Amino acid sequence: MAELFSKVTLSRRRLLVASAALTFTTLGMTAGHAQASEEDGGDIVFLIDSLGDTWIPNNSAISSFQGHIWGHVTDKLVYVDADGKASPWLAESWEQNDDATEFTLHLKSGVTFSDGAPLDAAAVIANLDIWYAGRTSEGINPIGLFPKTYDRAEAVDAATVKVYFKAPTLGFIPTLGYHGSILISPNSIAQPASDQADLSKTAGSGPYLVEAWKEGDFVRLVKRADYNWGPPAVGHTGPAFLDSITYKLVPEPSLRVASVQSGQADVAYNASPQELESLGEEGFTVATPRYLGFVNGWAINTQVAPFDDVKVRQALQAGINRQEIIDTVYTPDWLLATSFIQSNVPGATDHGDLLAYDPDRAEKLLDEAGWVKGADGIRAKDGTQLTLIVHSNPYLATSKSVDELIAQQLGKIGWKVVIRAFDVVTFGEKVRYASPTVPAYEVTRSFIDAGTVASILTDANKGENWFGLGESDAKLNDLRDRIASAGSVEIRDPLLDELQAYVLDQGYFIPRTQIVQRIYVQAPELKGEVYNGVAYASYYTARKSK
Repeated sequence: MAELFSKVTLSRRRLLVASAALTFTTLGMTAGHAQASEEDGGDIVFLIDSLGDTWIPNNSAISSFQGHIWGHVTDKLVYVDADGKASPWLAESWEQNDDATEFTLHLKSGVTFSDGAPLDAAAVIANLDIWYAGRTSEGINPIGLFPKTYDRAEAVDAATVKVYFKAPTLGFIPTLGYHGSILISPNSIAQPASDQADLSKTAGSGPYLVEAWKEGDFVRLVKRADYNWGPPAVGHTGPAFLDSITYKLVPEPSLRVASVQSGQADVAYNASPQELESLGEEGFTVATPRYLGFVNGWAINTQVAPFDDVKVRQALQAGINRQEIIDTVYTPDWLLATSFIQSNVPGATDHGDLLAYDPDRAEKLLDEAGWVKGADGIRAKDGTQLTLIVHSNPYLATSKSVDELIAQQLGKIGWKVVIRAFDVVTFGEKVRYASPTVPAYEVTRSFIDAGTVASILTDANKGENWFGLGESDAKLNDLRDRIASAGSVEIRDPLLDELQAYVLDQGYFIPRTQIVQRIYVQAPELKGEVYNGVAYASYYTARKSK
């Protein structure tokens, strides 16, 4: 590994300024597309701004950062593409009963984990069980959007699993393609959390193996020569073409981009949106895939005053100029939010009328709620200023810029907006939805099936209770339960439409924009990557030319 990071070769472009080049020499970065090879083989370097704080699979698979690595080291039962279409992967086929409470999975034969264990019915059941329950006493979390209606799974034979649910669960099959639903060896699952936190000790069945890694520095993956069970939907099932992928931590975004420009790396993650047009003109591949999931916005904690008042929440909804956010912070690749879920999610409906910028209505609502403007322009009530505390999301590079613009917009109608920023680890420790100290929790989160959404909005069945409502909103509870019990999409879709309108009208969720969380800048020599339903780039199908 030392040899890998000791070689530095400047490419023909030499766009990296001298000071940045010196910095990368100090870091010991590998030459990227300067090492380009023939059509097959070759090595790539992917620069990323974080590698998270744990490698426990259940806790890290849904991370915007670690999910890249897990997507190459592990497989899934089902493949979900960028349009939300589910297709066979390690589950070659499946059936369900009429009310979607029982599913039978037929597994692909001959699949093995990197530790030699077979990926059979027993292995799938071990994974389903830990996704559902985790081992919370050890610090191993359940997978957040795995169906809470899960009852049990049984092996019919070595290649067949029957899965039972306590209630209709239409979203089960698509959720098997969610990035948290990674298959790991039963031997790894049995390990204590301390061993699971060691990436080298976790065995997956994916097209790449972990060759080396260093906490807070890099992860190097090498291809698995005997891999032969890729998802048919991507047009390739055999071993990967690239020999290795190295994920290297480089916190500074301009340095990540400059290194791709100079040829020291092949991919820069999370570039500034304002750079994308010029980078595209220079010949670099720029990708801004939207994932299936929630839009970027705030889940409002109704337990924190003044957000226990619906008029205050509605004023917040009407006081944000979302078009100005796109025009100022982003590019035309970003779309206006029309719901609290992305418009490419099956079941999403357009409620853009509830998100129209209407500062006059916002001011009227605040007047009616008793908030009076003072000489300084800030509204107050009973001696308390109208204050919104927001915590910029470190998972989204543009979050603070959006916060600052919204603070200006809301300031015009009498809000005092306080912006706080933490790093990834501190944010994860201190900022929680429905926390007594967090009035607005910024959401950047994917999911695969819209039917799983309703169950997390309250605290029923171990729900996440995003809005601090518990069971207090009878209409929300009714919609939640009817969506959960729907036996077909024809029954469910109108309920999902009603849920979206109600949540927005009540100001429980304040959308900002549709989310493009993952931004990629890529060397032109690297081609053939595929973006899945949660917008991760898979380099399993990629090739690198000279």
